[in-house]
Amino acid sequence: MTEVIILAIALSMDAFAVSIGLGATKQHSNIAPLGIIVALYFGFFQGVMPIMGYLGGKGFLRWAESYTPWIAFILLFLIGAKMIFDSFSEGIEEDISKITHRILLILAIATSIDAMAAGFSLTLMPVSPIIACLTIAAITFTFSWLGVFVGTKGGTWLESKAELFGGITLIFMAIKIIVFS
Repeated sequence: MTEVIILAIALSMDAFAVSIGLGATKQHSNIAPLGIIVALYFGFFQGVMPIMGYLGGKGFLRWAESYTPWIAFILLFLIGAKMIFDSFSEGIEEDISKITHRILLILAIATSIDAMAAGFSLTLMPVSPIIACLTIAAITFTFSWLGVFVGTKGGTWLESKAELFGGITLIFMAIKIIVFS
């Protein structure tokens, strides 16, 4: 279960970073509803996408069972590298003029694509995929909610550091899969 929590924290860093940016826009006079809405969108998609990756991985396992650790390594490594790269560039939330449900849906899907790929690694973990996905959803919900409030307080300097931390963590998890499999 420790691996699932570490994976969940790493995956939630994208959503956390975007949530900080959304909070920094300060478009709402009452920030509490925005925090809950952002957290619901990001938590839901971060929880659903890994199950899709898990199910795809289960079907794929029958075909490439002996390569599973290497496939998980490659996916986690690439996701981690992308997050590290993204941590050095500006986020899309600076270009958002108004926060709408459509914008939140697009951002939630965009930040959870990596969770779908990481869901493949759930096939290698000795934990129920449902429990894993609920854990990922809950941790992402919490970080997203906190991110909005951090952003309103001017904590945008944390944005890139969160993505960098998540990327490094995923790369370490990828290496651990190869070393201990």
